[in-house]
Amino acid sequence: MLGIHDLAIFMLSGLILNMTPGPDSLLIVSRTATGRWQQGAVTALGISTGTLVHVLASALGLSAILATSAMAFTVVKWVGALYLIWLGLSALLKRRHQTPQAPVTRTRPARLRTLFRQGFLTNVLNPKVALFFMAFMPQFIDPTAPFKPVAFLTLGLIFDVVGTLWSVVLITAVTLGGQRLRPSARLKAWLERSVGVMFVGLGIRLALTRTPHA
Repeated sequence: MLGIHDLAIFMLSGLILNMTPGPDSLLIVSRTATGRWQQGAVTALGISTGTLVHVLASALGLSAILATSAMAFTVVKWVGALYLIWLGLSALLKRRHQTPQAPVTRTRPARLRTLFRQGFLTNVLNPKVALFFMAFMPQFIDPTAPFKPVAFLTLGLIFDVVGTLWSVVLITAVTLGGQRLRPSARLKAWLERSVGVMFVGLGIRLALTRTPHA
């Protein structure tokens, strides 16, 4: 059907790849640990939406541009690297005091929009994700399949669902662990700074990624 084969192996591989620590998992864990499960869920939703952008780009052949154009890859790479570094520095330089008088109902919508945007941009500005889809998914599509874009979309949606389920596992584990440990404000601040350092490191590593065919 649609030229897709070895679907079980694809799903298992997708689960393992989603479980591999990276910027997406790190962001979900940090937002859940330093806030509430809702913040982790909104971040995960932003990441899933970013994944859908890569899936659609792969189905339309747009990701091939990143694989063949050194300039396009370099531009996206540097934008993504700078964003990760900015995200890390923001966490490191964030003020720790909060005003208890501020109503939660007024601050939550803007905060959730920010978290969604962070998750979305962290994923969609990573050219390595686009190259991954271009290299990984064709292995499970028959070269003679008549509707390759539809097959790409189908596998991409399955991969996104598997990733979302893994995000739910992460959020649940961190939330339950947080309820038992009841981290103090000082511990939350330490976690925020640690995440900031790791994001700066991820941004630098992305910036040092070699351009394909360079």
